[in-house]
Amino acid sequence: MRILVTGDSGHLGQKLSMHLVSAGHQVTGLDLQARANSPFPVFTADLSRYSEAWTAAFAGQDAIIHLAADRAPEANWASVIPNNIDAVLNLFEAARSHKVPRIVFASSNWVLGGHRFSEGPLGADTTPHPVNAYGMSKLMGERIGAHYAALHGMTVIATRIGWTQWTHGNQPGPHMAMGRWGQLMWLSDRDFLSGMTAAATTPATGFVVVNLMSNNPGMRWSLEETRRALGFTPQDGAPATLPLPVRLKEFGAWLSQTGIPRLMKRMTGPDW
Repeated sequence: MRILVTGDSGHLGQKLSMHLVSAGHQVTGLDLQARANSPFPVFTADLSRYSEAWTAAFAGQDAIIHLAADRAPEANWASVIPNNIDAVLNLFEAARSHKVPRIVFASSNWVLGGHRFSEGPLGADTTPHPVNAYGMSKLMGERIGAHYAALHGMTVIATRIGWTQWTHGNQPGPHMAMGRWGQLMWLSDRDFLSGMTAAATTPATGFVVVNLMSNNPGMRWSLEETRRALGFTPQDGAPATLPLPVRLKEFGAWLSQTGIPRLMKRMTGPDW
């Protein structure tokens, strides 16, 4: 297959592009800064600005994997709007105009971030609950994808990617932030590469949302849609390790995000 990867020069992009090449796919990269010494073509592109200079790379592609974004959970709207929303709109329009049949959109677990201290499984049908600008932008990207799938017949796979760390060799453990929630969304390099490859290559139609985490014991993220839509089952997994300091921090987070707001709502009533 001919596959274009945006954000190719980033941490995940480099790994995925090389994995796709090793699997025999013909890869093209797009990034704000094209990396040197790439074994395949990589072009410089600012996706937040629509330009025929970069949209020409979409011609003849079988699939696009869109990784490019401001990936920081603390990203502000000044960055999120151009890099995570405008860029997605431009990318889908370029794909439509060049008749690219499939887009794999790198969404995020932050679309469901507000469910951290709730109960029950988290799947494609769970009501979104983003808690920051980054999560909102990923939800917007999903809805843009759903729109283009419905109106233009494209196949759009939105992968809600878990936590692939840039440090610690991407090994799970109590060093990860957000306690149980953070550790149980761990995604190994092997599962990331295999899952994204399946999203780009497995026969599918329409708009599909899947979770992409490793098979971590005790996690709430459902992998049923992932198995059904992509025929992919993660091979790795790790339980959460919760020493006392981690448990204390987690309790503090529950107090600030759930316990105290719930108490204040009872005290003030709905009209305040």
